[in-house]
Amino acid sequence: MTQISEATIVQPKQQAGSLSRTALAATVGTTIEWYDFQIYGLAAALVFSSQFFPNFDPLAGTLLSFATFAVGFLARPIGAIIFGHMGDRIGRKSTLIATFLLTGVATLLVGCLPNYNAIGIFAPILLVLLRLIQGIGLGGEWGGAVLVMTESEAQTRRGLLGSLPQLGSPAGLVIATLIFAATTAMLGTEQFAAWGWRLPFLLSLVLVLVGAFARFSMPESQAFSQAKRTNVIAAFPLAETLRTQWREVLLAGGLFLVTSGGFYVYVTFMVAYGSTNLGLSRELMLNGVLVFAITELLIIVPVCAELAPQIRTVA
Repeated sequence: MTQISEATIVQPKQQAGSLSRTALAATVGTTIEWYDFQIYGLAAALVFSSQFFPNFDPLAGTLLSFATFAVGFLARPIGAIIFGHMGDRIGRKSTLIATFLLTGVATLLVGCLPNYNAIGIFAPILLVLLRLIQGIGLGGEWGGAVLVMTESEAQTRRGLLGSLPQLGSPAGLVIATLIFAATTAMLGTEQFAAWGWRLPFLLSLVLVLVGAFARFSMPESQAFSQAKRTNVIAAFPLAETLRTQWREVLLAGGLFLVTSGGFYVYVTFMVAYGSTNLGLSRELMLNGVLVFAITELLIIVPVCAELAPQIRTVA
């Protein structure tokens, strides 16, 4: 979504209650969205090879599992384009509700999906399709959540407010890892492989209901509401952004590619490599991911709040 210029729109002061509801909805929503995204990665590392690619040797099956995981990343720019346009044309709130429900429903359906032994080649095909839907939903989620927060207050607090939705990534990873660790601890290896891996996906139904309530209760961005009233919304926001800010788009895309690449190698592939190739226990690898996620969760807001003034100075 395109950031509405403060030079064009004079924002009225946002009430504390309205800002709190927006912050809660944005942070809870991104947490649940990333929970959905992360449990897929953990399942790809631990069980998808045997469930959806049983006719391949373990290494090939693991690579194919991560190939389906990669589909979500390829779909995220598509989601950003689709929902970015919707957010700029029809509103931030309705778009964030749509992205949230899209990802949540796709995640729930993964938990209900029959495996290869039940429906053959259609199992991995449907898995890829659901992963594609997940990626499209998350592609429109994160940017929109950050945007509603940075449009909520004056420039002096944007670093702090914009960091709140980013808490959803490590928070979702913490929840996903804890649930996977608890499931693997309570069930035997055979039970976990047969049906236990579905439980984290099915649990997303409860989280989706909680998140949907938070999103429906959040107010629309005041900056967008005023822009709509004054008719300053671009007819084709993506074209306008690429025309006026193409350098910033390339820079942001490159930065995100570098940071996210290492992140997902650690929280997904390393779990599979450690438990399969190094002979380490699943519990040990999941605990390592958990420590990493908690550390990230604790430092995001202080770091963003500290760097925000420097970023504004450079800009």
